[in-house]
Amino acid sequence: MSSCEVIMDLHFVTQKEQSSIDRYFTKMGIGRADSYIVHALKTFEELTSLFPNGEFYLSYDGLRSITPKKKTVIKLFHPIYDLYKADPAFDTEAFKWKHGLRKHVFLFFRFIRKYKGLHNVIRAFSELAQERDDVSLLICGESFWHTLDPGNIFTKIKKLTFDLAKKVVLKAGDDEGNYRPLELIDALGIKDKVVVFNEFIPNEDVHKYFQVSDCVVLYYLTATPSGIESLSYNFDLPILATNVGHFPETIQEGVNGYLAEENLAAMSATMRKFLEKPIQPTAVAGFKQKLSWKAYADAILKKA
Repeated sequence: MSSCEVIMDLHFVTQKEQSSIDRYFTKMGIGRADSYIVHALKTFEELTSLFPNGEFYLSYDGLRSITPKKKTVIKLFHPIYDLYKADPAFDTEAFKWKHGLRKHVFLFFRFIRKYKGLHNVIRAFSELAQERDDVSLLICGESFWHTLDPGNIFTKIKKLTFDLAKKVVLKAGDDEGNYRPLELIDALGIKDKVVVFNEFIPNEDVHKYFQVSDCVVLYYLTATPSGIESLSYNFDLPILATNVGHFPETIQEGVNGYLAEENLAAMSATMRKFLEKPIQPTAVAGFKQKLSWKAYADAILKKA
C-alpha cells in the first residue's frame, strides 16, 4: 500500500440541489482521504456533519494534526484564476459604446442558475436604475437548463433521460427547468439599461466583460467558494455579494467588496453604496496577494 498522503480539495460537501442519494455517494467517495482542503468554514461544517463520528483537526497554515486518529482539514482561500489576462490594447470605451453600456457597469457572469440569484440582481438593479441614468447591468452566460436545441432528436432523448434522473435525485423545489429570470428585464421596463449575452463565453473573450465593468454582483441565495469571485479578483474588480455562505469570510467591507443582507432594499442600497464609495482596483490588488497559488501550494507542502 502506498504511503502517499491523499488530499481532497472540497469546494462543497453538500450539493446545492440536495440530491436524495448524494449524501451516500459523497460519503463513499471522499471518506478514504487522509486530509482535506476546504475554502470555507461552512464546508468544514458540512464535512463534520457527514462524518459525525469522525475526528478532525482544522489547520489554517497547513500543519497536520499530531494525533493520528484526527484527519487534518486545511482552510485555504480559493486561489486566483490567473490564466485570464486583461488586454491592455482592448478598447473598453468602444465596446461600451457599441453595446450601449453606460458609465457604471455592474456585471453578472457565467451560468444562470437559481442559486446564483440573478432574479435578485435584476430586481435590485431595477430600483437603482429608476434613480440614475448612468448605470448598466451586464449579464453574461448561458442559462444552465436551456443550452440545447429543443428540436434536435438527441436533445429530446437527453431531456427525457435527464427529466427521469431529476425525479429520482432532486427534490421538487430544486428543479430549475422553469427558472427564467431574464424575463424580468422586460417586465420591469429596464431593457435600455441591461445588456445580455445569453450564450457561452469563450476563454479568449472573458477579459472583455470584466474590463468594461466596475464590479461583479453575486447576490447568491447560497454560496460555496466561488470561481467567479476568484476570477473577479484576477481583474482587480470588487465584489457585491449577499451575506451568505463563505462571503463573510472573504469579503472585507470597503476593501475588496461590500456585503448586502438578503432583501432587495439592502441589495439595491449596496449597489448605491458602491457608486457613492467606490472601491479602487489597487485595494483589490493588494487583497488578492493572499489568494496566490504559491500560498496554496506552500500550505499543502507544510507538514511539520
